[in-house]
Amino acid sequence: MPNPKDLDPSSSPRAMIGAELRHARENAGLSQSELGEPLFVSGSFIGQLESGTRRLQIEYAVQIDEILGTTGFFERNCRALARSKYPDHFVEAAEAEALAAAIRQYAALLIPGLLQTPEYARAVFRAYRPTASKDVIDQLVAARLERSLLLADPTTPLLWAVLDEAVLRRAVGGAGVMAEALRHVTVLVRQHRIIVQVLPFGSGAHASMDGPLKLMEFKDAPTLSFVEAPDMGKLLDDPATVARHTWMFNLLQAEALSPHESLALIESVAQDYEHGDQHP
Repeated sequence: MPNPKDLDPSSSPRAMIGAELRHARENAGLSQSELGEPLFVSGSFIGQLESGTRRLQIEYAVQIDEILGTTGFFERNCRALARSKYPDHFVEAAEAEALAAAIRQYAALLIPGLLQTPEYARAVFRAYRPTASKDVIDQLVAARLERSLLLADPTTPLLWAVLDEAVLRRAVGGAGVMAEALRHVTVLVRQHRIIVQVLPFGSGAHASMDGPLKLMEFKDAPTLSFVEAPDMGKLLDDPATVARHTWMFNLLQAEALSPHESLALIESVAQDYEHGDQHP
């Protein structure tokens, strides 16, 4: 078959690679399941690659080139796309996040990245990397703020966040930074751009005691779940696992304060920070 044209990594790369994969697979006369079989993945996994909701990894690209006879096309383009502004463990999740129709997230300790202000993000990165240069911290902050541009669209994606009360009480960057950060969240809520609930300390034990949780829903692909730990993260598509995580998020929503009550609490805590009255 003719070799597909190499992609320009600066222009919608995942969608373009996915389209090329579908084209090459169909030219080879293979179904998604038939291509997935020698890769030991499901047909739905191949579908996610073709729709662009999942990143094609190098190890799969090499095998696909061999199976489809694409003379190294997918490997070359995957290597070109491997350079990212995000940590390795978060690259695939960040790319999926940008394509999601809805994001449902439980935050255990920090304001979610999409909702952070520049100074809050700077305080977080400085705590993670106390000896890093200013330039390195500036680059990390810029990448995080670039992600938040997802919310520039007035309706998509839907973002529904459940914040543990600890998120409000931990004074990241000091009282001034926290006041600004919480006010930023309340502005987005009052603009009806996001939905936020607070899970109060009084709720006691809850369904996600082990840590944060993020679900990403798509118009034409199955929901993905992302779980992370320090310097580690995993994007999950196993239906049973995703169903379990969806159920966990539903339980968190049920335990949390209503959106109206949550907004009132966030505004109250922000005011306390502004007046210097905040106590953990």
